[in-house]
Amino acid sequence: MHKQKISPVLVFMGVSGCGKSTCGQLVARQLGVEYAEGDAFHPAENVEKMRSGTALTDADRAPWLMELSSLLARWVESGDGGVLSCSALKRKYRDVLRGDYGIGGDIRFIHLAGPFEVIERRMAQRENHYMPPGLLASQFATLEEPDGDEKIVHIDITSTPEVLATEVLVRLDEDEL
Repeated sequence: MHKQKISPVLVFMGVSGCGKSTCGQLVARQLGVEYAEGDAFHPAENVEKMRSGTALTDADRAPWLMELSSLLARWVESGDGGVLSCSALKRKYRDVLRGDYGIGGDIRFIHLAGPFEVIERRMAQRENHYMPPGLLASQFATLEEPDGDEKIVHIDITSTPEVLATEVLVRLDEDEL
């Protein structure tokens, strides 16, 4: 069981199909904190664009990122913590998520990363998801690998979601996150 007194605010990030939602839900359940699926906050127009195979622009993402940033700020300010899954592919998106609240250090990012082929195979097996595997290449092209100054923990996705969630919890307990 997790021993930390203050509930953390975690953002599971990475390209579509990397396991953000599955791992995020597992970790949130273990920590006893709220979980939010970032994709659920997209307006209908964004979902329809993605469903039709059109990649989102920065302008499409801006209001969505601001809403997610507000959610993260509420979690930090309440002390209740929470777990969000959100692609956060660019540095400027992660900066928006950290917000202008002076709380950036209280939000911890976990980058789930793996080979294109592994993620493509996972995406092909998903059912009822609006993000078509054809957009995976654009996600990899958009991804700006986090710099060391962002203090983002990288997790290799080649294990099972349960193993990945355990790794995140161990690293959180060891204060690596």
